[in-house]
Amino acid sequence: MAVTVPYKREMEYEYGVAEELSPLIRRVIAHNPSAFTFHGTGTYIIGKGEVAVVDPGPLDEAHVAALMAALKGEMVTHILITHTHRDHSPAAEPLKQLTGAKTYGFGPHGGGKPDIELEEGGDMAFVPDVALEDGDVILGNGWTVDVIHTPGHLSNHLCFGLREEKTLFTGDHVMGWSTTVVSPPDGDMSAYMKSLEKLLHFEYQTYWPTHGPAITDTKPFVEALIAHRHDRMDQIRDCLKSGPMQIPDMVKKMYTDVPVTLHPAAARSVYAHILHMVKEGELTTSGKPSEQSHYSLV
Repeated sequence: MAVTVPYKREMEYEYGVAEELSPLIRRVIAHNPSAFTFHGTGTYIIGKGEVAVVDPGPLDEAHVAALMAALKGEMVTHILITHTHRDHSPAAEPLKQLTGAKTYGFGPHGGGKPDIELEEGGDMAFVPDVALEDGDVILGNGWTVDVIHTPGHLSNHLCFGLREEKTLFTGDHVMGWSTTVVSPPDGDMSAYMKSLEKLLHFEYQTYWPTHGPAITDTKPFVEALIAHRHDRMDQIRDCLKSGPMQIPDMVKKMYTDVPVTLHPAAARSVYAHILHMVKEGELTTSGKPSEQSHYSLV
């Protein structure tokens, strides 16, 4: 039986306006809606007076202006980056120039590996002023942020936990409106599954993703995401029971309820699952695994 993820897609919002979400959290949404960003990038402001900005967003003058208007009279002490996709990190540079704040992130896109530079959507220019590691703690004026390394969507993906409100900023690692894209080579399904399991050890009551509404049933939601990924792998096994098959043919069987225009993205996800299953010794192929390979059950 297929797993049902309890998605939540309803949300009220107004582009360019700072919405107060809690005593310590505000959000400004960029006008960059798409099939991958939902209504747009939600940039979060933590604190009052001396603040941190999480995921400044795309390189968009109107969004940067909206952020600066929201931050009027305040000091930005930290610019926190969950990961280096172009809808998350590029506005860090102009915000840094305007505020003097340092940028904080795990590292450059793909760790600077040459083969990652070919990835569409990567912000290759970003290098954090301060490199963060799993378990680091960032101290602000009236707020405390715990750093959690959650590779999978990208190898440099971080989540940021606001201690005072038991809230986690989940970037693209966990989103309420959709599953997360895991696209090789830097996207890694094995790492993603481990990172989902990792979140179950924390007691955050609310998740705020960079896209979409809050998630309040945090652990059951993560458990549903894990079950959904296992369900996808069951579907791959079912596809291969009749013999070797290529990824495009699997996608046609597995994603009958998804528009054909999204099948290329689905194929990337299936490829990520397959690489995980090859690594686990479940699947095999002749030669090096690729998107064009024929795969078989071991």
